[in-house]
Amino acid sequence: MTPEIENALAAVRAEFGAESITRVEQMLEPGGGGRHPLQKAAKWIMPGLSSTPWHDPYAYAELTPIVQELEARHRTIKRELHTAWEARREAFADYEHYLTRQENWQALYLYRKGGLVEESASAAPTAYQVVREFAVDTGRICPLLECHFSTLLPGAVIEPHCDLWNFSINLHFAVDIPEGCGITVAGETRSWQEGKCLLFDYSFEHEARNHGTRPRTCLLIDLWHPETTVPERRALVALITEIRRLMGESGGDR
Repeated sequence: MTPEIENALAAVRAEFGAESITRVEQMLEPGGGGRHPLQKAAKWIMPGLSSTPWHDPYAYAELTPIVQELEARHRTIKRELHTAWEARREAFADYEHYLTRQENWQALYLYRKGGLVEESASAAPTAYQVVREFAVDTGRICPLLECHFSTLLPGAVIEPHCDLWNFSINLHFAVDIPEGCGITVAGETRSWQEGKCLLFDYSFEHEARNHGTRPRTCLLIDLWHPETTVPERRALVALITEIRRLMGESGGDR
């Protein structure tokens, strides 16, 4: 570890106690602790978190408010998305996953690189407000990652892959879902139900497809895994931010 990382972790221990970030330290040890075979391509697996691919979006008290608010506002969010797609197409860009870039996977970012994307507020005002009030202002969003409308064009396929770690969790709010779409996580395939949320651990191998005849759009929000603690979150932000700095990365993409 660099002196910067050591100092940051020491500051967290001093404030919260010597044992407060034990799981983060274990994650950094050679081997990184045990992991499920379908997490083998993930970079970091923090021990002690539920090794469950799919989660009930209503199972965690800290996440329930944003799930409820999104689902309650579905009709308005969908209408605003359609308007933006037709009139503000320049606001959407090819999605740049850390593994690939796809022209048939479009993104409209609401939160990226540690902050809200203010220019998106006029394109998707209701979703922007909900994300700001219920995810950003409450500290539920993982500042290391992002929130965006994810639009898969007809025929788009996201190949099987693992994302970088298990200490954040991916919420999918199904905004506009044609027939012929699906997502597979750890070998289990589910369909998005329009107006409802799915929640899954994207350190497990997952893939998605749109075999329909029109675009499929979900609002994706990278949230802290609800089983992580405040000191762990603080340590993880310091750790990953410094690693990205050393690697010359600006961060924000999975």
